[in-house]
Amino acid sequence: MRQFTLIGHPLGHSMSPFIHERLFRLAGMDAAYSLTDIPPEGLADAVPGLRTLRGFNVTIPYKTDILPFLAGMDEGAARYGSVNTVSVTEDGQLFGHNTDCAGFLHSVGEIPAGSRVLLIGCGGVGRMMATEVYLHGAALTIVERDHARAEALAAELPERFPEAGGTVRVCDTAPDEPFALLMNATPVGMYPKGDACPVGEDVIARCDRVFDVIYNPTETLLMRRARALGKPAVGGAAMLVWQAAVAEQIWNGVTFREEDIEALIREMEAEVDRQFQEK
Repeated sequence: MRQFTLIGHPLGHSMSPFIHERLFRLAGMDAAYSLTDIPPEGLADAVPGLRTLRGFNVTIPYKTDILPFLAGMDEGAARYGSVNTVSVTEDGQLFGHNTDCAGFLHSVGEIPAGSRVLLIGCGGVGRMMATEVYLHGAALTIVERDHARAEALAAELPERFPEAGGTVRVCDTAPDEPFALLMNATPVGMYPKGDACPVGEDVIARCDRVFDVIYNPTETLLMRRARALGKPAVGGAAMLVWQAAVAEQIWNGVTFREEDIEALIREMEAEVDRQFQEK
């Protein structure tokens, strides 16, 4: 039986086993997925055991700490200096991948060159989202409490990707203008504080569609308000499932039908709702 795991600390509640076990069934594979909580300073001691697996996922705080143990990285991992998926060769070599960006692009939909995109927050996953939007040639506006971090990213993007054709600016608050896409990359609205929204309804009304990286609750207040205004809204469950599906492609060479992934997204959302409604 092929063995896979998620490493991180503290792991707490994770939907990864739920998702991957269903992906294994879809692929007709005999495989198991576990959680491996590695304490601080314990990563080096854990690596020999990880080399015996077929692959593993990586979450906080090891997405960068794993880098010295890798034999190589794919383009996405190298672009962000961050790894969330590791494949293991038969001789135990580790290769890093970043499937978060693929999961994001699968979920968010088209980002036409020149389209106006509003991003709330650019730390962690928001940095990746900003970069992918910029690489698509969009006009990106970033609203971020840490102004210095946002300004540093705004200066870095054109320097690193001069041929991308995108533009980027930083604002203290959302400008009074229309946007094709509003993206939330902050934890505002996440369980258990689901009554919070990162922007006002006036901002949502000026945006054609919404993407919220949060997956718990499965429908955030931002998403509810967008849908009430007739705007399409997608939550973080789609990104989480798609990044897992891409990891499976890397590990096992399997592909999935889009309708099967969409069904799994709905199943995961129902499971999140069930688990947290019981609390």
